[in-house]
Amino acid sequence: MNKVKIGFVGVGCISPIYLENITNMFKEIEIIGVCDLIRERAEEAVEKYNIPKLYEDMYELFNDPEVDIVLNITRPYEHYEVTKQALLHGKHVYSEKPLSPDLIEARELVALAKDKGLMLGGAPDTFMGAGIQTCRHLIDSGFIGTPIGAGAHFITRGPENWHPDPEFVYKYGGGPMFDMGPYYITALINLLGAVDTVSGMVQASYPERPILSEKKYGNIMKVEVPTYVMGTMKFKNGCIGNVFTTFDVSYINNTRLEVYGSEGTIIVPDPNCFDGKVKLIRGRKAEYIEMPKIFNYTENSRGLGLADMAKSIQTGRPFRCNCDQQLHVVEVMSAFYTSSEKNTNIKIESSFERQKPMPTDGLVGILDD
Repeated sequence: MNKVKIGFVGVGCISPIYLENITNMFKEIEIIGVCDLIRERAEEAVEKYNIPKLYEDMYELFNDPEVDIVLNITRPYEHYEVTKQALLHGKHVYSEKPLSPDLIEARELVALAKDKGLMLGGAPDTFMGAGIQTCRHLIDSGFIGTPIGAGAHFITRGPENWHPDPEFVYKYGGGPMFDMGPYYITALINLLGAVDTVSGMVQASYPERPILSEKKYGNIMKVEVPTYVMGTMKFKNGCIGNVFTTFDVSYINNTRLEVYGSEGTIIVPDPNCFDGKVKLIRGRKAEYIEMPKIFNYTENSRGLGLADMAKSIQTGRPFRCNCDQQLHVVEVMSAFYTSSEKNTNIKIESSFERQKPMPTDGLVGILDD
């Protein structure tokens, strides 16, 4: 079976792990070409990874008949236009998160893909890793009894301490919810199913922030998005969950995700990662048991969802990081903002069905049929 060929639009900060994994981990996909607004980035990738083609712009990439899937790893506020143009040119698209920061745009992209009979999906794919898949197996197998709730938080002072170009995080499409929330919401819906109703409160605690990383040290950024977001979700199965994301707070244990059941609790690994410790509390004992992981993909396996989409192209089976999942996540995150603005609960309209779990056997880098 021929490999599925991937064309990169964007070769920025997240691209190295995709380049590395597609080249060295995933056996059924390959990079056919790349493009970036900063040409030097694309040139470096072509040289380092022996990539056949360097495109002048994304439209040259879209018009290349050898490209099977467009990998959209541009900045969040660029996702919509890049994905739309790729779909209009007849290409399947896998996009970094979020599908779009705007719910109306996200719905438009899903409708366009379905109208054209094209596959659309994207990140995050960390829920496909060994950690969260093990948690799903334990929950589905009844280790915590009947799930009744969940709690999640991502608490940090912001990425300006280390990110060389952090401005985009505080502009449209950024903020802690749209930057990090997709990992948490995607993990939760894969553990508990679809969300029914949302309420939330949001604010921007500081109107300006200094850049503290070396490249632009001392530059002042305008904050254009909420940076303190609290939300509550009622899942369709009756569970109630809360999520808290912020770039405003100094904290030590800054990531946490838990699922509560009638017979126990599962401490879920950081959903920004593929691995991590899975801890189980059973009954009334306040003692953790570290559970063994029975799935593959314990390393940073970004691109796993892309490889799964490629297998879907080859076989016609469903894939896990599909656009219905992405749209559901965007709608939930957007609802926190709308709820805060309107001071009311928001009913979620999109549908979402969990796909089958990952297999417990097989070779790393080759997806199941």
